[in-house]
Amino acid sequence: GPAATAPVNALIRSVLLQERGGNNSFTHEALTLKYKLDNQFELVFVVGFQKILTLTYVDKLIDDVHKEFRDKYRNEFQQKGALGLLNGTFDFKDDFMRLLRDAEESSKVRAPTVMKTFEQSLKSQKTVKCMIETRGEKPKEKVKNKKNKGSKKDGTEAVAAPTKASAGDKQLSAAGEKEELTKDEILQKNREEFFRRHMKAGEKSRSPKPDAQKEKGKKPRVWDLGNSNAKVLDYSNSATNGSTEACPVEEFDPDMALGDKNREPGRLYDLEYESDDEAEEEKVVQNPSKSSVKKGGLGGMFGMLKGLVGSKSLTRGDMDPVLEKMKDHLIAKNVAAEIAVQLCESVAKKLEGKVMGTFTTVTSTVKQALQEALVQILQPQRRVDVLRDVMDAQRHRRPYVITFCGVNGVGKSTNLAKISFWLIENGFSVLIAACDTFRAGAVEQLRTHTRRLNALHPPESHGGRTMVQLYEKGYGKDAAGIAMEAISYARNQGFDVVLVDTAGRMQDNAPLMTALAKLIAVNAPDLVLFVGEALVGNEAVDQLVKFNKALADHSMAQAPRLIDGIVLTKFDTIDDKVGAAISMTYITSKPIVFVGTGQTYCDLRSLNAKAVVAALMKA
Repeated sequence: GPAATAPVNALIRSVLLQERGGNNSFTHEALTLKYKLDNQFELVFVVGFQKILTLTYVDKLIDDVHKEFRDKYRNEFQQKGALGLLNGTFDFKDDFMRLLRDAEESSKVRAPTVMKTFEQSLKSQKTVKCMIETRGEKPKEKVKNKKNKGSKKDGTEAVAAPTKASAGDKQLSAAGEKEELTKDEILQKNREEFFRRHMKAGEKSRSPKPDAQKEKGKKPRVWDLGNSNAKVLDYSNSATNGSTEACPVEEFDPDMALGDKNREPGRLYDLEYESDDEAEEEKVVQNPSKSSVKKGGLGGMFGMLKGLVGSKSLTRGDMDPVLEKMKDHLIAKNVAAEIAVQLCESVAKKLEGKVMGTFTTVTSTVKQALQEALVQILQPQRRVDVLRDVMDAQRHRRPYVITFCGVNGVGKSTNLAKISFWLIENGFSVLIAACDTFRAGAVEQLRTHTRRLNALHPPESHGGRTMVQLYEKGYGKDAAGIAMEAISYARNQGFDVVLVDTAGRMQDNAPLMTALAKLIAVNAPDLVLFVGEALVGNEAVDQLVKFNKALADHSMAQAPRLIDGIVLTKFDTIDDKVGAAISMTYITSKPIVFVGTGQTYCDLRSLNAKAVVAALMKA
C-alpha cells in the first residue's frame, strides 16, 4: 500500500544502490525492513514491521515467501524475464496469509529452554583446588587448551601432535614444582635471576677504550662549499621585537603560487589518474598462455578453460576465495578494514545465485561487480554544487557560509585559501573568518594568504572591489562569536561567500567537539566541510563517525546539522593508495567536494570517481 512506498524507496536509495546490502535489515523511522535478494530472477523480497516488536519468525517467513513465490511463478519468470512481469498481476495474497499463519504458529510451538542444573554444568565437576591460581604461574587449564587448539589446527601434522602434547606435559610438571615453592622463595629466585642477567648485560656494554671517546665539546661542522661566516646566515632581526608592522613583507612570486600557467581560470579540473591498467592486463593475459603452450598445446588449452564457468549460478563457495583476495587488496589500498569487509559482503549478496555468462571467470565477475559498487559509492545521492548554491544565495542577498572542520594538521587553512582563490576566479568576493583562535600563527597564516590573493587579484582588475578580506579578532576568543560577527559583517559589506576556518581538534576531545557543534548550531552555515587527509586508513572511519556523532549530540535542533561534504587533502602523496576516499564516502554517504593535490593555489580538483576506482583496482 501507499504506507509502504516511502520506506521501500528509502531502502532502494540508501541500501541497494549504495552497496550496503551486507546485513539484511534496514531501519526507516518507526519501521524495520528485512529484505532478501534473489539474484537469479532479480527479485527483492521485503518484510516490514514495527521497530518496537521483536518478531522471531520474520527470517523464516521471508525464506518461505521467497521459495513459494519463486516456485509458483518460475515458468513466467523464465519466459518473460523479470522486467516483463512489471505489468503482470500476482494472486499471492492467500498464499502469503497462509505462510504468515504457519510462521506465527511455528514460533509459538517452540518450548522455552530450561536452565541447566548445577550438577549438569561443567563447573560442578571442577575441584576447588584447580580454581585457585598462584601468582607468577600460568593457569594450567589455559596451557592445555592452547595445546589442544594448536593440534586441532594442524590436522596435517598428525605426527607432530604427540610430541607437542609431551612438551605440554613437561610444562605442566614444571608448573607443579613451582607450586610447591613458597611465594618468598619464588620472589628470591626471580631476584637472583634478574641480577644475574643485568650483570651480564653490563659486562657486554662496557667498551674497551673509554678514554678515546672523551672529546672537548661538540665542534660545529664546517661545510666544504659553504661560507664559514655564520653572521651571513642570521636572518633574525632583533629590532622588530615581535611587532607585526616592522616585519618586512616577503618577496612574493605569483608564478610560484599559481603553478600551472596553461589552465583555464576559475575552472575546477577533474582528478586525473594515468592508468596503465589496460596495457598491463593485456600483457598479463598474453604471457601465461605463451608459457603454457610451450609446455604442451593441450595442457595450455585445458588450463585456460578450467577457470571459466559455463552458465552456472554462482555460489558462496565459488566467490569466497576471490572475495578474500579482493578484501586484502582493498585493505592494502588503504580502505578501512571494516568497510572492505562490508563491501565484499554486499557484493557477495548481490551475486549469489546469479547466472553467469559462458566465457566469464568468477574472478572477472566479482571484480566487475566490485568496480560498479565502488563507482556507485563515490557518486553519492546528493551532489554539492558550490557555485550554483553561491549564486542562489546572491539572489537572496545573503552571504553563502562554508565552515571547515577536521583534525589537526590536515590542511584546513591551506585548502581554504585554494578554495577562496577558485571562488575569486569565478567572480565571487570572499571574506575569510579566522576562527582558529587557538593555534599559534593561525591568524598570521590566513593574513599572508589574504595578502597573496589580493596581490594575484587586485581590486583594480575587479572594478575597484576588494575580492578577499580577512576578518580576525586575535587569539583566545570564542570562535562561534567571531563567526557570527563575520557573517553579519559580510552581509553588511556585500560579500558573496564567508569561509570559516576552525581550530583543528581530535575527535576524542569532548570540550573542543562541543565548541565546534556550538559554532555550527549557532551560525547555521550553508555547507559544513570535513577536511580529511588521503593518508589515513582505519582512522578515517573513527574521525567521521565521531565528528558526526558530536554534531548530532550537541545540537539542540530536531534535525541536527551534520557534515555535508568532504575535502580530501594531500592526494599527491599517496600514489594509488586511494582507499581513504572510499572509506569517507561510504561512512557518511556524502560527496567529496574538493581534492587537494599540491602546494599551489591551483592544486584543487574535483573528484573523478572512475579515476579513483581505476587506481583502486590496479593490481
